Amino acid sequence: MSEQSAPGTEQSPAGKEQTPAIRIEGLQVSYGTGRHRAQIIHDATFEVGVGESVGIIGETGSGKSTIARAMVGLVPARAGSVHIGGEEVTAFGARQWREFRRRGSIQYVFQDPLRALDPDLTIGESLTEPLRLQRRLSKEQIRDRIDFRLEQVRLDRDLLVRFPGELSGGQRQRVLLARALATEPRVLILDEPVSALDAANRVSILEILNELRAAGTSLVFISHDLGSVAGVTDRVVVLYRGEVVEVGRTEDIVNDPQHPYTRLLVGSAPSLHAGAIDREERVRLRQVLDAS
Repeated sequence: MSEQSAPGTEQSPAGKEQTPAIRIEGLQVSYGTGRHRAQIIHDATFEVGVGESVGIIGETGSGKSTIARAMVGLVPARAGSVHIGGEEVTAFGARQWREFRRRGSIQYVFQDPLRALDPDLTIGESLTEPLRLQRRLSKEQIRDRIDFRLEQVRLDRDLLVRFPGELSGGQRQRVLLARALATEPRVLILDEPVSALDAANRVSILEILNELRAAGTSLVFISHDLGSVAGVTDRVVVLYRGEVVEVGRTEDIVNDPQHPYTRLLVGSAPSLHAGAIDREERVRLRQVLDAS
């Protein structure tokens, strides 16, 4: 693995060593059993500091969503460990995960909001549901929390009585974000949050993420597009065929990529003009990767 800086050695943004928000060590994930078992993630190791924003970058099929799902117990780890806020969650059973999720300290924003939102619930009901699970807020507190989050994601309160199918794609993505933020999570995992949005909604969502980052929320931003995450992350984890091949500060990854695959990602990102590469160089890098 190429490393701009060794994972696990960075200090928090405040400059003090502290327990990371997420720590992944030697993580292995596979699908299937016996002869049909396919190894998807190979010994992944990295961490996300408290208040840090980290991008996980790779093309479709690289395993980035699988790593994210393993963080929150949606897929089991075959080996290695996942720590969230210093608590090891790798061996959690279903009951432990239910209790852990009920706390709301970590939230996952899925890629497809239309599938993630119950079509039979109004937006108000969808936003209220995770707060009721916490069982510690009054009706007035729930209403105030929802109003605050709607304002934060630039949505009108009028949408509360509507259903997901009546909203635009950008509005549904904001609803998912508001729903995740309602529990006041310390860690937010976002799976391709802007990939299906038009330019205006894309910019707006990235602005909201930067505001969350400035407020100290730890972010994990999963994307196939390095250009999308460059402006909202402190560090980047590059994933290729299920392996972490490079970890470093975002500006170092963009300006001085070390691994051939990272150079290919940087050169192929349309918004990163400084690192653009021509077709001949992209073919050469692909040949290097195929031979490795």
